[in-house]
Amino acid sequence: MSRPVSRVLTLLELLQTGGVRTVADLAGRLGVAERTVRRYVDHLVELDIPVESVRGRHGGYRLAPGHRMPPLMLTDDEALAVLLGLVAGRRTGLTAAAGTAGETASAKVRRVLPERLRRRLDAVLQSVAFTAPPTGSAAVPETGVLLTVADAVRGHRPVSFRYGGGRRGEDGAGGAGAGGAGAAGAAGAGAADAAGGERTMYPYGLVAHAGRWYVTGRDLSAGADRTFRLDRVAGARILPGTFEPPDGPDPAERVLTSLATAPYRHAVTVWVRGTAEEVRTRLPGSVAVVAAEEESWSRVEIRAERLDWLPGVLASLDLPFAVEQPDELRELVAEFANRLADSARRTTRDR
Repeated sequence: MSRPVSRVLTLLELLQTGGVRTVADLAGRLGVAERTVRRYVDHLVELDIPVESVRGRHGGYRLAPGHRMPPLMLTDDEALAVLLGLVAGRRTGLTAAAGTAGETASAKVRRVLPERLRRRLDAVLQSVAFTAPPTGSAAVPETGVLLTVADAVRGHRPVSFRYGGGRRGEDGAGGAGAGGAGAAGAAGAGAADAAGGERTMYPYGLVAHAGRWYVTGRDLSAGADRTFRLDRVAGARILPGTFEPPDGPDPAERVLTSLATAPYRHAVTVWVRGTAEEVRTRLPGSVAVVAAEEESWSRVEIRAERLDWLPGVLASLDLPFAVEQPDELRELVAEFANRLADSARRTTRDR
């Protein structure tokens, strides 16, 4: 690509960031004279790209709405965000685009990607499993970390990184919409040290759950399976060698189980009248684990930082239940039932 054409495209990319850009600013960023910037703008206008000239002290150029969308200039991070958004929307059922619009949009972006970036994006898309859609603000990992870990997952390669850790339970509801049953910063078969530090891992898979990204696998530093939040990972790099992923639960199931069994302040046991399958359709795997099934009752275990949200969740099951432990939860359920009974007796005149 010749230098003038490259600079014209760079000008378009700068204008697509929004707002009014002064001629002096554009000239400095492009490394050309202000007169040349004006000539590049003329080239864009000739291509039917709606560039407006803004007069005045703070004037310059801006990209205006037009009768068609101009070519989009995406950075590596932006291309990754667009493709992951389209894929996540399609897999979680959140895509608003009708028909095959999401698939065709994804194909158009992929078609113009450099081969190097396309391979790395394919590694992410082939390695990630999507579970629950976001329920609040998302925690986004660094693009470099996500791409590196995805490469390691696809190639069955060990990876090392620095882990920032986190406070127990600070992740809120673990994506279940029931406050207090959140995931620890690192969890698994025995909780990992949330204080963080250097880690070496055999990564089994990536999981996008409730607005957060997780990597699950064998933590060689601890000698146990672990799940880590990717937004707390930094300095990821692939190490020499390969490993063979073990048989057993898939990465999504591993993450959901680790979230539900992470150490918390309260260990709750409840018996629910219903089959394990019935209970699992009402309580997400990230919140509760069906530990046993006897006759017509299922034993459910829940880890929680707080108990105040559980009475409403148990009532919403629409199934008989009995609290085994703790006694404090039984008292909260009774208080919740009394409040509901009071509301049922209240009329509009009693407001």
